[in-house]
Amino acid sequence: MYLLGLDIGSSSVKASLLDAETSKCLATDFFPKKEMAITAHELGWAEQDPQMWWENLKLAIKSVMKTANVDKEEVKAIGISYQMHGLVCVDKDSEPVRSSIIWCDSRAVSVGDEAFSEMGKDKCLSHLLNSPGNFTASKLAWVKKNEPETYSKIYKIMLPGDFIAMKLTGKICTTVSGLSEGIFWDFKNNTISEEVLNVYGFNKDLLPNIVDTFSNQGQVLPEMAEELGFSSSAIVSYRAGDQPNNALSLNVLKPGEVATTAGTSGVVYGVSDEVKYDPFSRVNSFAHVNHTEKDKRLGILLCINGTGIMNSWLNHNVAKGLSYAEMNEKAMEIPVGSDGITILPFGNGAERVLNNREVGAQISNLNLNRHTDAHIYRAAQEGIAFSFFYGMEVMKEIGVKAKVIRAGHANMFLSPLFRKTLSTVSGATIELYDTDGALGAARGAGYGAAIYSSLEEAFSGLEKISTIKPDENLREEMQEAYARWTKELQKNL
Repeated sequence: MYLLGLDIGSSSVKASLLDAETSKCLATDFFPKKEMAITAHELGWAEQDPQMWWENLKLAIKSVMKTANVDKEEVKAIGISYQMHGLVCVDKDSEPVRSSIIWCDSRAVSVGDEAFSEMGKDKCLSHLLNSPGNFTASKLAWVKKNEPETYSKIYKIMLPGDFIAMKLTGKICTTVSGLSEGIFWDFKNNTISEEVLNVYGFNKDLLPNIVDTFSNQGQVLPEMAEELGFSSSAIVSYRAGDQPNNALSLNVLKPGEVATTAGTSGVVYGVSDEVKYDPFSRVNSFAHVNHTEKDKRLGILLCINGTGIMNSWLNHNVAKGLSYAEMNEKAMEIPVGSDGITILPFGNGAERVLNNREVGAQISNLNLNRHTDAHIYRAAQEGIAFSFFYGMEVMKEIGVKAKVIRAGHANMFLSPLFRKTLSTVSGATIELYDTDGALGAARGAGYGAAIYSSLEEAFSGLEKISTIKPDENLREEMQEAYARWTKELQKNL
């Protein structure tokens, strides 16, 4: 019996096939092999064609099914992880009416600010746990205001994962977790927010039907199953945004547990059983994958848009010809503090943790007679780690303290330098696991399809690779470097 996990990112889409009995990954692949294009018609904008996700996902699924070479009738369930906060708008024929406004697009910040002021801070935060900010609801309001002809064609709006599920099953639906990440969910009244609908002038019919996160959300269309190479009896039985799903992938489900990821953006995600929110909305609270009205599970999410993308930019534009591993080796030759260079990695749109300011990526204190590319590589990794710690200090203010951080062995966590820097500056132990979003989605699908009797059973085969503890010998130097970094940051706030 096999489970298919799909992960819809903004750089690529991935598919993984999991053996439900052995908990082993049988095949995995991603497309495109180069990063997917993000269109920016204006500064701060970011759009992608949903059809691009779908076409690349079909390639990934076909590759996985061919490589695994298993009985296609034994593929029983599909789980979907997806980039959060994106807006997909479709017409009555289920065709997109415009490109998706994705997570790092900051055009709707002012729209959300106006709605926050109109609804009132206290009511807004106590019901939504967040300001409307730059989330999906505000992006839709931007379309309504600036593209009325396009808005008039919209039959349903959805999140990226809802779009992929629709392509597979023909059904349009979403989850409470998804509605909460779009700032459509009223936690106090446990329903779709009438205040948000009213302040933006939305018709409730624009929103999809709600299904449980772990449930039969639709059977795969026969023509899709035939094209992709698996059974039409397979069901979509789990979906979640990438950060709640990343936490699920690391078996972070209980209050006090923390997960983190460092891909294009960086995230620290803690679970709480209390309805908590940051009065300044620098971090966000959403319904976690296992949230119910009876057993509340809130994901407290710190997102930093400009983290791994800084390292990627250096690789493409400065370290031409070097692999990431070679960049890491050169960086490790430089001492803590990068000989005075500091890098602010915030070059990927407005940063919520900085009160929605867009300060840009910056390199400071560069000495053309002393510093080399290796200094810049180290300063970038330190700056990314420091941005994580800066946000973790904000999370601490609302009672979420990270003593142990779980992460997948991927992206920035492949770098020993980054791992050690983050552990040492934060004082937290880091546990690395052999998993990723696609495998987590596959396990979630297994539970949603009742192949596993519990989430504990679903994650019993999760393998820990290593543990990284703070280096007390470097703690003082690291704190001094962090102090210099925060001084540079404060100049821009």
